[in-house]
Amino acid sequence: MNADYTAEELAFEIEVRTFLENEFPAEYKAKVDANIRLGKEELTHWQKILFKKGWAATSWPVEHGGPGWTPTQRHIFATELGMIGAPEPIPFGMKMVAPVIMAYGNEEQKKRFLPDILESNVWWCQGYSEPNSGSDLASLKTAAVRDGDEYVVNGQKTWNTYGQYADWIFCLVRTDSTVKKQEGISFLLIDMKTPGITLKPIVLIDGHHEVNEVFFDDVRVPAENLIGEENKGWTYAKVLLTHERTNISGVPRGKRRLKALKRIALETDDGFGGNMLENTSFKTKIAEAEIELQALEYAELRTLAALSVGKAPGPESSILKIVGTELAQSIDALFVEIAGNHSLPFVPEQFENGFEGHAVGPGNSASASLTYFNNRKLTIFGGSNEVQRNIISKAVLGL
Repeated sequence: MNADYTAEELAFEIEVRTFLENEFPAEYKAKVDANIRLGKEELTHWQKILFKKGWAATSWPVEHGGPGWTPTQRHIFATELGMIGAPEPIPFGMKMVAPVIMAYGNEEQKKRFLPDILESNVWWCQGYSEPNSGSDLASLKTAAVRDGDEYVVNGQKTWNTYGQYADWIFCLVRTDSTVKKQEGISFLLIDMKTPGITLKPIVLIDGHHEVNEVFFDDVRVPAENLIGEENKGWTYAKVLLTHERTNISGVPRGKRRLKALKRIALETDDGFGGNMLENTSFKTKIAEAEIELQALEYAELRTLAALSVGKAPGPESSILKIVGTELAQSIDALFVEIAGNHSLPFVPEQFENGFEGHAVGPGNSASASLTYFNNRKLTIFGGSNEVQRNIISKAVLGL
């Protein structure tokens, strides 16, 4: 992929930037700039604005409502979103289950589920990890037993992100326990309103209810909600995970955060008569992070180039996942370092709707430690980075 934009791509960049400046609600941007999370209603409202423009599902093919963009256009759009702080659509529907439905679902399932995902009428969540099946996902035990035209599901899922908002959950379930563990898994879509489903919130170390445990007690699911063939779910799951890992790289968000870090460093006394941006040690750390981010961006462009010729994300998505998540954690550490003692206060009110308080200390420093703690998860979800290194060793290095 040529890293230099064509005239048409530069014009597209201006179009995207102008749209975001005019249409991303100012009150949402103010919250994002103050490190205040947007709620479900706000996120859904923003996604519907994108849908109205035709930009909600940038990677979808035109026949399913996508804009038909090139990989470069998608990269430009994601970059501009990241730089202004506008959130990308919640990935569970748009970027995770939808590609699986498109690739392996039947026509009836495509007509039933894809339009509502595109318009953000339905909130999806993921049912993969279990208490003893995280990185070794194929060892999952949640069982689905066929009973006539239904499956009866029993078991437990954990680390379920925003399941408290979800209308539907896509689940990996065990439909055969007599074969090799990867060969007895199926991919099932389950309505969260089905009797027998209960959620238990998990409050994270930063005080936010972000994830849940989900329990299935004799949950009856129509067999028509099975995607593809029974016992072939592991194949579909791997396709989904490569999309998830590619999305985790977070280049645009990294650019925005480094820009904010430089601004805060310029405003922060280094204790030696200058500011932190002039401090040799801290300036070197910023430069190292910026170089790593640029290298990650070019690696992501190569992945997008492969997608442009019809290839699915392969093991290179594991590389993006490793480097992107570890770089994000490095940037978190720089925010904590520059905040110093100002990063200590905990402000639980920031999770309440309507919170308009100001963080303690320079540069919204009070949220630095909260972000640092929350993002410890980055190197674990989507397949732990240790597992990703194994994938790279086998698929790329041939070890």
